[in-house]
Amino acid sequence: QVQLVESGGGLVQAGDSLRLSCAASGRPVNSYTMGWFRQTPGKEREFVAGITWNSGRADYADAVMGRFTISRDNAKSMVYLEMNSLKPEDTAVYYCALKWKLTVAIPTSTDEYTYWGQGTQVTVSS
Repeated sequence: QVQLVESGGGLVQAGDSLRLSCAASGRPVNSYTMGWFRQTPGKEREFVAGITWNSGRADYADAVMGRFTISRDNAKSMVYLEMNSLKPEDTAVYYCALKWKLTVAIPTSTDEYTYWGQGTQVTVSS
């Protein structure tokens, strides 16, 4: 089993920045794709960003391209999401996810990911 714990969420104003962290434990995660998703009430969980095991490639949702940056530190079993120029529409619960399969793909579907964190709330006021 892998445990994922997100942190770093909070209440910020539009235009501000925030960095989310995801700490993985339980089993080594260095070889697996990881991603960030977000969800608002009444909507499906949506892909935000993903990164391959060696940070060789990252992928982003169109809505966050150019504003968010995903990174990982395999030595610390950590994944980060740097969020800049935040907008009210970025308000959501943000989830860290891990795909427990050796791949160079970055899936955007929630079905492709095996482990999930409990989420951290990000609220952006206008």
